[in-house]
Amino acid sequence: MTKPVFAPCVVIPIFNHAATVPALLEQLSSYRLPCILINDGSDGDATEYLRRLVEEQPGLILEEQFPNQGKGAAVMRGLRKAGDLGYSHAVQVDADGQHRVEDLPRLLDAARTFPEALVTGIPIYDHSVPRGRLIGRYVTHFWVWVETLSLRIRDSMCGFRVYPLAGTLALVDQVALGKRMDFDTDIMVRLYWRGLKVISIATRVIYPEDGTSNFRLWRDNCSITWMHTRLVLGMLPRIPLLLWRNLTGYYRLDRVDGLDRDEKAGP
Repeated sequence: MTKPVFAPCVVIPIFNHAATVPALLEQLSSYRLPCILINDGSDGDATEYLRRLVEEQPGLILEEQFPNQGKGAAVMRGLRKAGDLGYSHAVQVDADGQHRVEDLPRLLDAARTFPEALVTGIPIYDHSVPRGRLIGRYVTHFWVWVETLSLRIRDSMCGFRVYPLAGTLALVDQVALGKRMDFDTDIMVRLYWRGLKVISIATRVIYPEDGTSNFRLWRDNCSITWMHTRLVLGMLPRIPLLLWRNLTGYYRLDRVDGLDRDEKAGP
């Protein structure tokens, strides 16, 4: 049997991140991966900057949607574009400079070894993380454990991950997913329900002092709360299947280098 070709690209959702995108692209350049930028309704100056950037740098692809539709909608547009172009995997990276791009080879190595799995970062924070955001993450962790009846998804909110496009696009095209900050958790839980295994890789995450955050306290917290309500209700008819999979070890991955890949990350 011919082994599937591993052909990854990068998908970056952008909303008024003109100040941080150049440094991110410079960090990514050494990995020679095609980059799909999704301009999610940025203002005039940021939009013109992105258009000039794509003209000046080969290997960049720009998708645009107006007005702003949300991070989730932007990522889904990028995933569809990646699929149309024939890529097998898409690396999602946030545009605000939070993620440690140096860890990208580790995520890609795991995705190459387990091409049908979802590979995601587990954030290791420093002092820059806002306390309120940290507390909110632990609330979401609890609900995700309820929604999956498992502790296997150790972080569902990190925007640094590698999607297997075949399985992911099948979900995107069939299910109405969250279009804003609820997207990252929504899609991960639903992919888990569909049987995709999750590989977790520890990665450092910072909140830059000059970074642009598009998280809107009331709007996004309300959408996240409604998302968890939908997921809990969706979990109920899946209880027998989830319990069976968890009890039979369905979600465990093969052992590599003496360790289970989905248990290599630190606390």
